[in-house]
Amino acid sequence: MTERPIVEARGLVKVYRRGAAEIKVLNGLDLDVPQGEFLALMGPSGSGKSTLLHVVGGIDRADAGRCRVGDLEVTSLREGELCRFRASSVGFIFQVYNLVPVLTARENVALPLRLLAVDRARRRRQVETALEIVGLADRADHLPSQLSGGQEQRVAIARALVTDPRIIIADEPTGDLDQESGDQVIEILRRLSTDHGKTILMVTHDPAKAERADRTLHFDRGTLVDRGPRRLAGGDAP
Repeated sequence: MTERPIVEARGLVKVYRRGAAEIKVLNGLDLDVPQGEFLALMGPSGSGKSTLLHVVGGIDRADAGRCRVGDLEVTSLREGELCRFRASSVGFIFQVYNLVPVLTARENVALPLRLLAVDRARRRRQVETALEIVGLADRADHLPSQLSGGQEQRVAIARALVTDPRIIIADEPTGDLDQESGDQVIEILRRLSTDHGKTILMVTHDPAKAERADRTLHFDRGTLVDRGPRRLAGGDAP
C-alpha cells in the first residue's frame, strides 16, 4: 500500500494583480511530496516558487485549488487555525536570517516555543537539541553580531527545527552565503531529511545545491515539471 504523501496540492491557482494586469503565478499546480523527502524547486524569478512555499506553509492563500499538509486542509483553515498550524507544524528558513540582534543564539532559537504551551525545562532541552543538530552548541550564548553569516543561518535552521515541525520550508537558504557555508547548510538540510525524517521544500537558483536534494522540480508557466532522475535517499541518482 502506497504511503499517503505528507504534502498534497491539487489545482492551485494564485493570481497577482498590478493595476489592470493579472499575473497568474500558479496555474492549476499539482504537487505530491512524500514524508521525509528533500525537494528542490527551481525556476526564474517571479515564476511562483516562493508563492508555492507560502501557500503550503500557510503564509498566503491560493485563489483556487486545495493543499493538504498531513491531515490538515491548509487552504480551508481560518486565520487562527493557520497561526496554530504555522507555529506547530512548519519550520521556516529564509535567505535573510531574521535573528533578533539583542538576543543570544539560544534565545533566538527559543522564540517559536513561546507561541506554544511548552514548559521551561522542555523548552531548554529542545533548544539545546536543535543547536546540537546544527553544530552550534558551543555558540549558544553568542549574539548574532558575534557569529559569521553561515553560523547565523544555522541558528535560523535551529529556530525552524526547535518545534519539531512536520515540514521545513527553506526559501533560498544559501542565497547570502559563500560556497563553504552554503554547502554546510545544504548538508544540514540533507541530514534533517535522512536522519530525522523531516520533509523539506527548498527553493534555490543554484543547480549544484538542487542536486543534493532527493528530487528537483522546475516551474514552467505556473506548473511543475520533473526534468531529471530522482535521487536515492542518502545516495546518488540511479
